[in-house]
Amino acid sequence: MTVITAAEALFVSSLQPSDHPTYSQVDAAVRSTLQAHGGACGCAAAFAAEYGEHPETSAHRMRWALSIAAQTSVAA
Repeated sequence: MTVITAAEALFVSSLQPSDHPTYSQVDAAVRSTLQAHGGACGCAAAFAAEYGEHPETSAHRMRWALSIAAQTSVAA
């Protein structure tokens, strides 16, 4: 899985930046979100929809999701 795929799944997951999630929490959230949305394409669609509905907060959340996905190597 790529960092982008993991970040999109993390973006649409229920985890919040204020949760300060552990690697295990991030990994579990990414995997369960991918499963719940039918894979990478479903997460990408949910990400796009959420971004379109809340553009004022989405950029910040995606930066967080990308940072966490890259730091935790959840994409490996």
